[in-house]
Amino acid sequence: QVQLVESGGGLVQPGGSLRLSCVASGSIGSIYTMGWYRQAPGNQRELVASIGNSGNTNYADSGKGRFTISRGNAKNTIYLQMNNLKSEDTAVYYCNLKRSLVTFWGQGTQVTVSS
Repeated sequence: QVQLVESGGGLVQPGGSLRLSCVASGSIGSIYTMGWYRQAPGNQRELVASIGNSGNTNYADSGKGRFTISRGNAKNTIYLQMNNLKSEDTAVYYCNLKRSLVTFWGQGTQVTVSS
């Protein structure tokens, strides 16, 4: 089993920044992709950004130029640096790990962008 623990969410003003962290533990294996998804009330869960085993990254258009996904030195940790946040970024942000055909999710962390 795999456990994902997110942290770093909170309340921030428009134009501000936040850094989310996710630590994976358990039977991770050595080949997997990790990423961040978000879900706003009434909306479907959507991809924000992902990072593969080789460090290749993928971003949704909504975050390009503002968000950066990265891995820690311990590859079981990923970060999402979010800059110039907008009210439409308000959502619960979920960490995700995909290994073969199995997907694991964290419990989510709330990000609220409001003045």
